[in-house]
Amino acid sequence: MRALRGLLVHEARLLGSIGRWVGRRPHGVGRGAGKAFGYARGQGAMMFGFGFVCVLESVCMAVLLRNHPAVHRVVLVLDVYTLLLVVGLHAASVTRPHVLDDAASVLRVRRFVHVDLRVPLASVASVRRELVTTHERGERGSDRLDLAVGAQTTVTLELSVPVRYRPLVGRPRDVRLIRFHADEPEALVRAVRDRVQGSVGVRAGDRAGGGTP
Repeated sequence: MRALRGLLVHEARLLGSIGRWVGRRPHGVGRGAGKAFGYARGQGAMMFGFGFVCVLESVCMAVLLRNHPAVHRVVLVLDVYTLLLVVGLHAASVTRPHVLDDAASVLRVRRFVHVDLRVPLASVASVRRELVTTHERGERGSDRLDLAVGAQTTVTLELSVPVRYRPLVGRPRDVRLIRFHADEPEALVRAVRDRVQGSVGVRAGDRAGGGTP
């Protein structure tokens, strides 16, 4: 029952993302929430292809079922709903970018509506631009998380302290290595490094001061 409820919430958020996309209202961005880094460009062509296939299938089924109007209506509803989900996936990618939240000192790594991983900057051991196009399937208990877009990731994040990842289906697990895609990986890596180094400098300064008036 919990899994079914999670899937229903997931689909509702996907459909809601279409409204955000049309209204240009990104989620978790603005009002001092931090700097956004998109990742949707890497999958635009693929999503367009999926949408085209859905429309083509709908037209073909309309021709094949022209003598069965009742069945055609059911199939048409399913085809339209499938097309809405495809549009919702792309809309979610556009409206839910990665966010570097200075106020909370976290990097929000996101993917569609089902991944919103808050990584504390204090736990970042290293971050680098790294193009990876082949991702091995993660085994149960693996501490690696791959969030590929268009079958590739461009940023690799290594953590000194693991963070808990809660998948849409399956058990939560702790991850230490996160590979994800960003449209502008150099800018994201540079921004994270600046924040991490700044945080280290502040902590070092606090220890050196020792609170002496």
